[in-house]
Order: sequence, then C-alpha cells, then structure tokens
Amino acid sequence: MKRTTQVRPFGMRDKVGYAFGDIANDFTFILSSSFLMKFYTDVMGVPAAVVGIMMMVARFVDAFTDVTMGRIVDTAKVGKHGKFRPWILRGSGLVALMSFLMYASWFQDMSMTFKIIWMFGTYLLWGSVFYTMVNIPYGSMASGITEDPVQRTQLSTYRTVGATVASLAIGTGVPMIVYYTDADGNQVLNGTVFTVLALVFSILAFICYLVCYFNCTERVKIEPQKKDANAPKNNFVKNVFTNRALLALIVAAIFLLLSQLTLSSMANFVFPNFYKNTAAQATASFLGSIVTFAVAPFATPAAKKFGKKEFGTVGCLVAAASMLICFVIRPTNVWTFVAFWVVAYLGMAMFNMVLWAFLADVIDYGELKNGVREDGTTYSVYSFARKLGQAASSGLSGGLLSLIGYTDATANDPSVVSGIFNVTCLVPAIGFAVVALVLIFWYPLSKKVVEENAQKLAVRKK
Repeated sequence: MKRTTQVRPFGMRDKVGYAFGDIANDFTFILSSSFLMKFYTDVMGVPAAVVGIMMMVARFVDAFTDVTMGRIVDTAKVGKHGKFRPWILRGSGLVALMSFLMYASWFQDMSMTFKIIWMFGTYLLWGSVFYTMVNIPYGSMASGITEDPVQRTQLSTYRTVGATVASLAIGTGVPMIVYYTDADGNQVLNGTVFTVLALVFSILAFICYLVCYFNCTERVKIEPQKKDANAPKNNFVKNVFTNRALLALIVAAIFLLLSQLTLSSMANFVFPNFYKNTAAQATASFLGSIVTFAVAPFATPAAKKFGKKEFGTVGCLVAAASMLICFVIRPTNVWTFVAFWVVAYLGMAMFNMVLWAFLADVIDYGELKNGVREDGTTYSVYSFARKLGQAASSGLSGGLLSLIGYTDATANDPSVVSGIFNVTCLVPAIGFAVVALVLIFWYPLSKKVVEENAQKLAVRKK
C-alpha cells in the first residue's frame, strides 16, 4: 500500500513549508471565526442569530463536501507532484478570492434579503467548497511527508506555530486598525477598512500556500487501495464508527473548537463593549501568541517523554481552570482579565502543539484495526468534526448574544455587556473541561499504546 522513494531527507524545509500551509489556512479561517459575526452584525446589520444559523447550515453541507474530498484523496493515484500537494495549488487562489468577497462592505446599504443571500453564498463557497478542497489534502499530507512519529509531532508543532503566526497578525493587528471611537466614546468597527484588510490577508494566504507547495516533499507514496475480489468490501463508514480513538478525537475536536473559537470571537465583544479597550484586545492576542511560541520548543520533547495524550490533557485542564476562576472573580480591571486570558492560551497551546500528531496516531490505529489505511477519509471526518465545533461556537455565540439582547443599538447596555462577559468565560471553561475528560476516560492512545502501534506497523511493513 505504501512505497517510499529516495528523495531529499526530512528536514527543516518540510517543517517550515508545512507551517506556511497553516499560516495560509488561518489567514482566512481565523479572520472568519474571529470577525465574521462582528462584521455582519455591526457593519451589515444582520442579526447575530442569523449569522449563527448560516454557520450551522454550512456544517451540514460540509458533512458531504469534507467526506467526498477525503474519498477523492484516498482513491487518487500518486502523480508526478505527489498525491496531496497538487490540490493546494488547485484551490488556493479560489479560497483567497472567496474569503475577500465575504466582507463586501460596499453592499451594506442593500436590502436585508440581498445581504443574507450574499453572506450565505460566499461563506458556503469559501468554507464548504474551496477551503475543503485545500485543507483536506493539506492535513492528510503529513502522513505522506514522513512515517516517523517524532517527525510527525514536529510537523504538528510547526503547523501550530504557523497558525499562531496568523493568529498573531490578525488578533493583534486587526483590532488596532479597524476600530474607531465614536462621539459617545464607544469602539465601532469600520467596515470599509476591514474589507481592505480582508483583501490583504487573502493575498498573503495565496502566497503562503505557494510556499507550502514548493517546500514540502511527499516521501511516503500512499497508493490507492487495490481491489481484491476475494477480500471483504471495505466499509469506511463502519471503520469510522468502530474506531474508538477517532470517535474520541472527534468529540474532543468539537468541544475544543467550541471553546477556542468562542474565546476568540467573543474577544470582539468583551474588550470593546465590556472593558471598552481594544488596545487590551490586541495586547491579549499578542501575549497569547507569545506564550504559544514559548511552548513550541518544549512540545515535542515533552510529548515524547510523557505522551501526547498526557501533555494535551494537562493543557486543557489549565485552560478550563483559568476561565472558570476568571468568571468567579469577575475582574473589573482589563489587565487582570488579560492575565487569565493568557493562561488559558498557554493551556490551549499545550494541546494544539500536539493536536495534529494525534490524528496521525489515529490513522495508524485505524490501519492496524481495519487492515486499510485511509488518510484522506480519516482527516476529512476529523475536519468535519472541527467544523461542527466551529458551527457550535458560532451558533451558540450568536444565539446567546441574541438571548442577552445584543444588537447594534443595545451593544453597550449594562445588562448586555454583563452577559457578554458571562458567555466569554463560561463557554470556554466548560468546553476545555469536556476535552480533558474525553482524553482521560475515552481516548485510548496513551504513550505506551502509540509506541506499540508504531512497532507493529514497522513489522507489518517489513
């Protein structure tokens, strides 16, 4: 099923190139997850609940597009430029273009019906079609770059560093540029400026995709499964639902994204509205990125010594505890809140640094259990789960914002801003705690099991 060619050895070029792939991904993904709801509620005047519903509807579409793309990848033959890399080249320009068109502030005076149709259309094309076309092969490509578990952890770490670079640029830079202070002293989003920034990030995303394409090498040539008339028919649906490790990781992914993206998106409400300090928002994002960079050098050695499952569990418990304590204390000083925010990001970084290596371990586990390797399908199912987490975050945030009475007219009412603080703290705290519990009691791939699986696959290959 796999054949390894004599090519350039795995090294820094692969790790940096792979990191640029997630910089590209998150220049559009983080912009959407952090600011799309704020843009459409405050600039376009669309109710938050409608934006949340749109994101949830898109996830139903993803149930088909993600898995379809995964099957396309798994059944594709290895070409001259590899099996996964060509898709990055095919879809990168379309992802960038559609991301820019989502933030069409020039339509803010159009009818509500038109704005909602435009919002639905551009969001579906960006996330459910073109982003899927690139992201599923990109994520699956880690298994094609190397078979070594330690090197896969390094790829996971560099991928997280890449995502952090994008998060730093967006989380720190955007709030400093797109807000202005109105006559009443409120922080208001400038739609025209935001649209220009969206164009800049789209161009940068396209460039970063090219850097990824030209610097990653697929060494492990994963050929499509050969048909055998005497072999039982492979049922990838059954394989998914009987893979305990994958099911546990899916649930963990849903609650991780629910927590992570709620924390990110609610920053655009808690800082401008509750604390009335967007400079603190930029500082919090900057410090959160710095602690992520600080964790990076220690992630691979710590995961190697203690295990990825064990390292990630501690991180989730730290993040949950920080946001829960923040909710109880309810700091009135914005910089105290920033301190809790940074500790939560520290815990989240510990988990994210090894996150993508989890998936490679799950793919190995599935191969041992089912006798078939399904990199693309497994990644697509996991990707869909992450999008469910994204939808849950957007739907829950939008619904709760509407429930507490948030509109562009009530954005600074005392009862509304108090509700904003509650949502910002409680939803991530609960979500991170659930992820930790899933890892402790359900996810089976401890350090010992992962090492045993790698040895079994090595023997089987020989």
